[in-house]
Amino acid sequence: MTHYLVGARGRLGQAIAHEYADNEIVSLDRSIYENWSQPGVPDQVSRYFDKCSNEGATVFVASGLLDPKLSQEDLLRVNYHLPKNLIDGAAKLGIKIITFGTVMEGLLQSKNPYIQTKTALGEYISTAAATGSPVIHLQIHTLYGVGQPSPFMFLGQMLAAIRDNVQFKMTSGRQLREYHHLVDEAKAIRKIADSALSGIVNVSHGKPLSLKIIADGVFQALGRDDLLRVGALPEPPEENYEKILNPTEMLQQVAFRDSLPAIVQYMKECHSCQEA
Repeated sequence: MTHYLVGARGRLGQAIAHEYADNEIVSLDRSIYENWSQPGVPDQVSRYFDKCSNEGATVFVASGLLDPKLSQEDLLRVNYHLPKNLIDGAAKLGIKIITFGTVMEGLLQSKNPYIQTKTALGEYISTAAATGSPVIHLQIHTLYGVGQPSPFMFLGQMLAAIRDNVQFKMTSGRQLREYHHLVDEAKAIRKIADSALSGIVNVSHGKPLSLKIIADGVFQALGRDDLLRVGALPEPPEENYEKILNPTEMLQQVAFRDSLPAIVQYMKECHSCQEA
């Protein structure tokens, strides 16, 4: 059985690739799939996988754009049309397609353009799974642990403030978030990929932290409490302040690491790299 990986250069793609032995996974070069987000390409996708795939193959679609400030056209192209065309072209060959979204799809009625594209993809996959297509849409939480954090994400914003020696202004920090180390997440993804599940699956360990707890821990550990300004920004009206998702039952044997100390250690390492 062969596993194919679309988006091997991203953090999630790197983690998935490292979870499998080299002879178990094929990372597709971007030149192969760079036009697979265009209209009319499912037949091209079918021809590619019909030629090179074997029975029981799986395709991980780990490519994706996370920054909601990017154009709606780009977000739709990468986050929706690319995986949709892969489903339309490869799933009919019996190839399992695994895509990635966000748990915020089910927690918020969000106007965030990124979340909207993932919600649309999840809806499409639900319909495809209902008709028997071998498709899985994993709703994942916030990931960390590979490379530097993205500058538009919470961890990246904190790191930039500490690096630049400027105040970090945030809300009350009551928002709840699960943080998953990418190495742990890849193990969870593999377990789900090996199962008979289809449709929408959320990947949760059930131990969220408030953003305030994370910020307090990071700024204290790096000795920059003086920069943290909790409550300096208004709370967003639409946020997750209360909902805690139950741990995903089939992942009980996956040893997700304790989030706060792992985040603090990761941020220390990132900060040290910036100073070097």
